[in-house]
Amino acid sequence: MKHIIWDMGGTLIDTYPGVVAALCRAAYGDTAPEHLRYTGSLTHVSTAHAVTTLSAARGVAPKDLEQALEDLKTRWRTRPAPVMDGARELMARVWEKGGLNMVATHRDRASATMLVTVLGLDLDDMVCAPDGLARKPSPEMNLLLARRHDLDPASVLCVGDRVIDASAAAAAGMPAALLVRPGTVLALDRVEQDLNVVADLRDLIPCF
Repeated sequence: MKHIIWDMGGTLIDTYPGVVAALCRAAYGDTAPEHLRYTGSLTHVSTAHAVTTLSAARGVAPKDLEQALEDLKTRWRTRPAPVMDGARELMARVWEKGGLNMVATHRDRASATMLVTVLGLDLDDMVCAPDGLARKPSPEMNLLLARRHDLDPASVLCVGDRVIDASAAAAAGMPAALLVRPGTVLALDRVEQDLNVVADLRDLIPCF
């Protein structure tokens, strides 16, 4: 491998704990362990899914849950979510070998740009689905990055934390790696290529 297309939330930047806690407080008024676990399982599908499900289950207006997320983004301007453990080391290896570190994210551009700027992540490129691109598992974002930089898809490792990241990679003809928490059960029946499944991003350094 030579290049990486990173997913952002839960892969490059550890946004999930903040998102889960914010939604949990808005929906339940607390961060009890059982509420955090349930809310976390919803966000692992998508934030939009979590908002819809919690709204229906708890009788909380979607706008109140969405406001909790907007308030979190405001706090991140001065106290950003941390870079995922091992991400800076892996990025450094890619650059050392002459590759590119790029991002394909569902996050809106303003929020994504704010996070990478505050964290000092000097990315080579970034595409955001809300700019008018199809969301994963569509390969559109990955293919756009490959075209922009004239890259052989086989030389680009797509790193994410959800099966849709791997599915988008497969559809683009790119290898994939999934960062998973211990105990995570993955349904990989729809992914057509072998996956590199890791619990630590540093485990991917030997790939470059």
